[in-house]
Formats: sequence, C-alpha cells, structure tokens
Amino acid sequence: MGSKYQRSVRGCLPPWILTLEVILFLVFFFFTSYDTSSKAQKEFLGTYQGFQDVVIIAALGLGFLNTSLRRHCWSSVAFNLFLLALGVQLTLLLDGFLSPTFSRKMSINLTSIQRATVSATSVLISAGAILGKVNLVQLVFMTVIEVTAFSTTRMVAKRFLNVDNHVNMMYIHVFAAYFGLTVSCCLPRPLPTRGKEKDQTATSPSLFAMLGTLFLWMFWPSFNSALLDIPDERKKAIFNTYYALAVSAVTAISMSALIHPKGKINMTHIHNAVLAGGVAMGIPCYLIHSPWLAMVLGFIAGLISIGGAKILLMCLQHKPDVFGICNIYDTYGVHYTFGLPGLLGGITDIVLKALQVKWTEVSMIGYQILTDLGVLSFVIVMGVAFGLLTGFLLNLNWWKPPSVTNYFNDQTFWKFPHLAAGY
Repeated sequence: MGSKYQRSVRGCLPPWILTLEVILFLVFFFFTSYDTSSKAQKEFLGTYQGFQDVVIIAALGLGFLNTSLRRHCWSSVAFNLFLLALGVQLTLLLDGFLSPTFSRKMSINLTSIQRATVSATSVLISAGAILGKVNLVQLVFMTVIEVTAFSTTRMVAKRFLNVDNHVNMMYIHVFAAYFGLTVSCCLPRPLPTRGKEKDQTATSPSLFAMLGTLFLWMFWPSFNSALLDIPDERKKAIFNTYYALAVSAVTAISMSALIHPKGKINMTHIHNAVLAGGVAMGIPCYLIHSPWLAMVLGFIAGLISIGGAKILLMCLQHKPDVFGICNIYDTYGVHYTFGLPGLLGGITDIVLKALQVKWTEVSMIGYQILTDLGVLSFVIVMGVAFGLLTGFLLNLNWWKPPSVTNYFNDQTFWKFPHLAAGY
C-alpha cells in the first residue's frame, strides 16, 4: 500500500521543468521567427476571435470539467493550465519540424499557434483518465510523449494517407481518449476501501465541473470550425455542431432520468454526455448539408455516451474478473465523453464520404471506405501503442508516483493554509 506520506518531488520536478524550458528557449531562438508577411497581417484579425474561443475551451472548459471529485479540484484546474502551456510550446516546434516545407527556420503566426493549441488539448483529454493517480512530473513526461506521438500521427496521415488538416486534427478525440485509457490501464488501481471516500463527487466541485461543461458547450462550434478555411464549410460546421450539441444535451438529461430507478438526474452523466454531440460532429461537421442529420447524430451520441457510462460502469463493478486484465480506471469518464462519440464521428465521416462518391464508380467507393477505415484504425493503433509505452514508463519508481493511499487528494501536491476539519 505504501506510506501515507507522499514522497517529495522537489528534487526532480524543478530540475526537469527548468531544463526543458531552457532547451525550448534555445530551440525557439535558433529555429523560429514571426511571420511578418502582409497575408499574415490580414488573417490576424479574422483568426483572433476563433483563437480566443479555442483557448477558452482548453483553459477554462477542460480545466473545470475535471473538478467533480471532492478532494481533487486544485490539481485538476492548475495542472490543466500547466500542461496546456507546455504542450503548446512543444507542439509549435514539432509541427514546424515535421512540416515538409521546413527549411532552417519556421514562421510562427496566429494560425500555427491556434493549431498548436488545438493539438495540445489531446493531453488535456487524456489526463482526464489518470488525474489523481499521477504527479506533475509524470504528467510532464506524458505530455512530451503524447504531443510527439499525435504530431507524428498527423504528419503520417497527411503525407501518406492524404488526410486534410481538419479531419486530421479532429481525430484528436479518438487518439487522446484511447491513449489516456491505455495509460490508465497500466497504472495501479485505487484501493477499493480507502480510495472510495475520496473518489466521489460533491456538490460544490460538481458545480464547478458543470461550469466547465457550459464553457465547452458554448464554444465547441469554434473548436470544430477552427481549421476550416472555406467560409461555406466553416458555416456548416458551426451550425451542425450547435444543433448536435443542443440535441445531445436534451437527450443526456432525459436519458439520465430514465435509467435511474427513481427518475433522478445524475450530474456525472451530464458532464459526460452533454458534449457528446459536439465531439461526434468534429470530423463530419462540414459534410452535413441538413440540420436534421446533425440532430440525429447528436441524439445518437447522447444515447451512446449515457449508455456507455451506465453499462460499462456496471460491468466494471460487477464483473471484475472479465475486465480485471485491462485494469482500466477512467477517473473522469474520458471514454464516454470523448472516446465513444469520437468513434461515432469517425464512422459517420466514412459513411458520408462513401455516399458522396458516384455510385457508378464502385471501385472508388471501396477505395474511399478502405482509406478512411485505415486512417481511423491507424489513429487508434497509434494512441494505444504510445499509451502502452507511456503507461509502462510511468510505472517506473524514479518518478516518485503517488501511492494508492494518496490518490485523488490535493494535499498530496498543494500547500494548504490549514487542514480544516471536513476537507
């Protein structure tokens, strides 16, 4: 079980982080410059509003989304900001180095920073599956591995599978969810008795988590349309995402009441399923030409998210012999919020693209389906493979990981002015 006192990370956290930042300073100094072209200046004003929306989603939305546990709120919000700030720096450099047009120096503009911010949210999504069970040093290491793996996945998909920038990036939900779940699979499970008291929701933290849900719900259309350049496609993405979010919110609240024996609504279900429509709409949002289809997709996404949370949770609780091999413990329901709706969006995209090909060209339809299935499978395989690698390395003792007795506890990482009774 380990000691009830957490080992200090003072000897490893500051040296690792400060050394990494110094390296980043040097790389930015030698290999980057600002884009001062007239085109970049014209695009700045049109891009800045969308950039602000993406930052709000990443910093406020995803930060507060994972604050429902009664003793693990400070870490969720602050670690989220830390990982976002670090992930954007790393992703900016990786996108530049992996670009086929890179030559000595990369030009940084608002579009590239926006793209890096969207890409860095992969870490914030994955962290939701393991928060409370790892320290900040482990999260930093995971950030380095994951942004590298995701940038490489996007580069390979674009160069060899001819995937456009929007679809390439919107697979972030599937990649991040299964990366985080695989890492969680490798970590020790919380103790069934001592961890139970801390691993539960409370009224005030759940209210802050709902605040994060509301931020994500309001600004998600900007996230889905951020990388679309054609005005008509961007307009359809915004409209379709809004319709899907609206229907998934109504469906989530209704289904949560339906599956409860006394007809009561579960706040955790709302955190998970209200956003499902926006996640499912991420990839195919610009392909849908009618609002009813977006609404149907949002409805199905809400059902899948609520059903997945209910059925899979029951299986994990009542059949540990079946799932004990995987040892998956999803702290904040990443699978139901991002994984399952992301898979639905990927499958919908495959179907819509196949329907757009002329029916007389049977070989083209088969080729399109195989290519799109290959992209989806490749993203999942990369997420699982690098998640296994990361989870294996995070289990090593040199990270001074929290013992299972210190899971889901802010006191493990933060200085409190006093230890008030009842905290």
